[in-house]
Amino acid sequence: MFNDSLKQLANQLTAKKISSTELTTEFLQRIKQLNSEYNAFITINEDMSLAQARTADKMIAAGEAGPLTGIPIAQKDIFCARGWLTTCGSKMLANFVSPYDAGVIERFNQAGAVNIGKTNMDEFAMGSSNETSYFGPVKNPWDPAAVPGGSSGGAACAVAARLAPAATGTDTGGSIRQPAALCGISGIKPTYGLVSRYGMIAFASSLDQGGPMAKSAEDLALLLNVMTGFDARDSTSLQREAEDYSRDLQKPLSGLRIGLPKEYFAAGMSGDVASAVDNALNEYRKLGAQTVEISLPNAPLSIPVYYVLAPAEASSNLSRFDGVRYGYRAESYSDLADMYRKSRAQGFGPEVKRRILIGTYVLSHGYYDAYYIKAQKLRRLIAQDFTEAYKQCDIIMGPTTPTVAFNLGEKSGDPIQMYLSDIYTSAANLTGMPAMSIPIGFGDRNRPIGLHIIGNYFKEAQMLNVAHQYQLVTDWHNRSPV
Repeated sequence: MFNDSLKQLANQLTAKKISSTELTTEFLQRIKQLNSEYNAFITINEDMSLAQARTADKMIAAGEAGPLTGIPIAQKDIFCARGWLTTCGSKMLANFVSPYDAGVIERFNQAGAVNIGKTNMDEFAMGSSNETSYFGPVKNPWDPAAVPGGSSGGAACAVAARLAPAATGTDTGGSIRQPAALCGISGIKPTYGLVSRYGMIAFASSLDQGGPMAKSAEDLALLLNVMTGFDARDSTSLQREAEDYSRDLQKPLSGLRIGLPKEYFAAGMSGDVASAVDNALNEYRKLGAQTVEISLPNAPLSIPVYYVLAPAEASSNLSRFDGVRYGYRAESYSDLADMYRKSRAQGFGPEVKRRILIGTYVLSHGYYDAYYIKAQKLRRLIAQDFTEAYKQCDIIMGPTTPTVAFNLGEKSGDPIQMYLSDIYTSAANLTGMPAMSIPIGFGDRNRPIGLHIIGNYFKEAQMLNVAHQYQLVTDWHNRSPV
């Protein structure tokens, strides 16, 4: 049961071989047994989860079930959920119970899915290792000495350790794809605007995007069918016709042109990652695809551009946490200004403070033109590189991360090295293009490796087809650490 796909679980529920209540109970028991080891979940609410499961059982009995009805889904603790503790991994919101549902949560509720719990994450999604969480670091289930990646590290760990069949994540610079790669699962960041950001606590509004994490591309397609759709409450939400993202899964890959950016295969990638990527590309050639070398000349600038723009937006978004209306408030203060200072100083962790300071600096008088405006211009050049590249290829591939998962504490004292973990992933956020990671093997110390697949705008169905065809002839996605 714990290793079954979403489709297999749905078939068992429809055939009444198991009820949603029984399935949810089994996963809750597994979380109780293993979460102390991995710290993947911040909040479990057994009563609320089982109430949803009983509702799902009634839907199934009435013949009103959809593909995800009755299936437990772990929700990243950045999505507001009515009646649930919603902390964003921060002391600032450690006691905040949301009075409403995020757009994504509403969609899962309407589909009859069960919220199995809220997963651990880097504080306010700021981090690449899940070590900045106020609730402690998450551990990689393949090796507890290693990080799971971030910021959606709890979600990736939960799926990899089979604590949940699937999970939601958010991706601002690689925070779905990087932990998916380091934990040996599949994850996709859709085109910017396809998934509602309503009720998703903001980090960098022009970069943040929600997406699913699961074992396989086939599972991701089923999850995307639920998660995507227009939401009038989100000003960046795109109004498009609904798609079936599983429609092209069985298409053959003959004639597919895979672009390999020379900038992604330069110095910096470890040998074990390079070898695994080469092996994966050879499998694609056997499936009928052809590879072509392309260039993304401005891609190396993605990290400096990202770390100007993302902190700038974060410094604005996080100004709402002032101790006045909700969230943490300092116990003692002399006046209103002192309350602001102490509440923010005590409520935010070091990484969040660092990014607020950077963002405030680049937006300040005298530096706005030199940094922020210049970064926006470079962002446009990066997007133009991709537009030109897609004239030569259909899809772009490369490594998701330059190395396998590093050890807990290994990079926490060096922010620059930590930031470089997203060197291959951040460009997709800057351009708004869809991108995903799938498992392709193991490297140093038997730690997982991911393949990064980047598609043109709204090409999620094609990307999922490309990933699914690879997963039909390999079994990396079925490997389990427990």
